[in-house]
Amino acid sequence: MKFKVTNWAEYEAGLRRRGSLTLWITPEALAGWAAPRRKTRGGQPLYSDLAIETTLMLGMVFGLRLRQSEGLLRSVLDMMALDLPVPDHTTLSRRARTWKPSGRSNDRQNVAGEPLHVLVDSTGLKVYGAGQWLEEKHGAKSRRGWRKLHLAVDADSGEIIAHSLTDQETGDTSQLKPLLDQIDDEIGQITADGAYDGYPSYDAVLRHSAGAKVVIPPRSNAVERPTAQACCQRDDHIASAQIDGRLKWQASTGYGKRALVETAMCRYKGVIGPRLRARSFLAQQTETAIGVAILNRMLASGRPKSVRYQASAGATK
Repeated sequence: MKFKVTNWAEYEAGLRRRGSLTLWITPEALAGWAAPRRKTRGGQPLYSDLAIETTLMLGMVFGLRLRQSEGLLRSVLDMMALDLPVPDHTTLSRRARTWKPSGRSNDRQNVAGEPLHVLVDSTGLKVYGAGQWLEEKHGAKSRRGWRKLHLAVDADSGEIIAHSLTDQETGDTSQLKPLLDQIDDEIGQITADGAYDGYPSYDAVLRHSAGAKVVIPPRSNAVERPTAQACCQRDDHIASAQIDGRLKWQASTGYGKRALVETAMCRYKGVIGPRLRARSFLAQQTETAIGVAILNRMLASGRPKSVRYQASAGATK
């Protein structure tokens, strides 16, 4: 199969915009930079969650540590002649564990108004600790752990519409309902790999959207439920795979579109990074949430429109 990008000029301009240092600060952001006064006992916070989010987001976009993120924002505000306090690195580290999303970075609009085709999968992110070099050179067991980033992607736009971060022992199926709870739009189809196979996954999807189509490849040893029980889409998939074979089942259900969520995970690791910098789990959740928001904004600035085409006979051997 061969594909070509039909909007290359627009897409190329969007890629350049991703590296732009141009920064807009709205009047609403200026008004909400300082934290509201607290009426309970304790110290008065100086910075709002918006100020913390802005600093962390700038640092993540340009791959900076907390101290460098503090210096970048301070220099930008100085050039803009804005007299705003900048969170220091210790404040950023502490507040990242209690940060709450402002709502703007997760806002999305289903312009078409049609049910969504949602793709679900998970990937591993490295965390701070000894790397594989220690095990390779000294024969010591690596202490490096992993976190699992679970993603739900809109198949049409490529946007990440839901996410969650768990430890490496958490099963993929257990995170399907938390992902669906983050999606307010109607779901027309959900596609996932065999790790999500099981009747609980189908039940979770149908509770969210009663008429949704669920495309999950059944296990090779899967069997249909007794006929006395209600029929399920999973039973149809099992029967179809046994009669026509796995490849024909994939073609008939459009399962191949699941590769787009693999693309989203590769995009996250390529742009944001394959490794978490924060030490605590709460701060790591904040890091991934901001990383997802950044990735969606970059994708909105320019995405490729590729179409499949038939190569000429003379161009192939």
